[in-house]
Amino acid sequence: MKGGHFFRLNPDDFIKLPPGSEIFMLLGRSAVGYDIAKKRFTKLDGFAVAAFVSPGFTATYNSPYEEKPRQKLLPLFAYAAAAFYKGDFYATAMHIDRERRQDLRCMNMEAVRKNFRLFKKTFPHNRLLVHLRDCALVYGCPAAKNFFLKRYEAPLPTSPLCNARCAGCISYQPKKRCPITQPRIKFIPTAEEVSEIALFHIHNVKDPVVSFGQGCEGEPLLVPDVLEKSIRIIRAATGKGIINLNTNASRPYVIDKLFDAGLDSMRVSLNSARAIYYDRYYRPKGYTFKDVMKSIRTAKDRNGFVSVNYLTMPGFTDLKDEHLALKSLIKTYDIDMIQWRNLNFDPLAYFSALRISPDRTSMLGIREVIRQTMTELPRLMMGYFNPSKSRIKRHG
Repeated sequence: MKGGHFFRLNPDDFIKLPPGSEIFMLLGRSAVGYDIAKKRFTKLDGFAVAAFVSPGFTATYNSPYEEKPRQKLLPLFAYAAAAFYKGDFYATAMHIDRERRQDLRCMNMEAVRKNFRLFKKTFPHNRLLVHLRDCALVYGCPAAKNFFLKRYEAPLPTSPLCNARCAGCISYQPKKRCPITQPRIKFIPTAEEVSEIALFHIHNVKDPVVSFGQGCEGEPLLVPDVLEKSIRIIRAATGKGIINLNTNASRPYVIDKLFDAGLDSMRVSLNSARAIYYDRYYRPKGYTFKDVMKSIRTAKDRNGFVSVNYLTMPGFTDLKDEHLALKSLIKTYDIDMIQWRNLNFDPLAYFSALRISPDRTSMLGIREVIRQTMTELPRLMMGYFNPSKSRIKRHG
């Protein structure tokens, strides 16, 4: 299914279900299949199922289903079509980033627990360390696990506040529209607490990344003084590693100050390259799509590395007009990287929120959109994770 339309798939549309993926049963949704004899799609008995694919994989189709009346929103996950064939599960997805950064097979949970106890002795009064422990051990955050395993990218959550009301926010849902995936941080850490965590990670990892702006917080630009002071402390101690900011990029004047302090890269979240659909999903408070674009321009003017966290939804992301708008944005602002991340939201509710009913003939296909982007913009990095210095260097 894409945008409420059903499609017959080919074997090439599927890959074996990646390790670490999950199979969900979609309560209140009836499965839809194709009746070969009657040559039409038909509702089946039983629940629909979907695959939630591992990080590093981008879903290309959603699970086909019909919604029963008065159903609650699906939980905040992505819902790829799933199949079972000759003893194996399959999903409609493509492998977009081969780095094993969030591969659960590489994460020893006993080591996570042991290292928290060791780190606690080193930083006995650091509240952020305790928060990251809960992220890793209670909510299963891969980034938090990597911090305790001294690998790859460490999260630096800072802000309990936000200036957007995203329909699919994973940390805040008004009136409990659906369960949140991970609750927000409840305090603003000090710059000393943040830099302590960051410097520990940088000094213990070969090619480190530390990032503000996590799923367990609001918008980090709303606590600019903490970010700026943290960055200055880190950069006074070391020039090693990447200091990254995951953000909605709503405050260009703050972006300028942060790059002046020593910020290296910025990842801007977008569900659309068009203002009308950005506004309908993000529902910004006190900023506009133009402010987001101005922040990108500011970062590029300061020689920053800029990624777009492109929240991908089959049936919308692959629309011809959306793809043209994305390519125009990449060229206009000299974007360095696209991260093709799945939008974790109820598929049918998404199109309702955007107030769009796309025609199936205008859908290019997620695989085709990514292929065209790679072909037409060969300088552009593509993947799923924030790149380290060596990865950026290797790309050239």
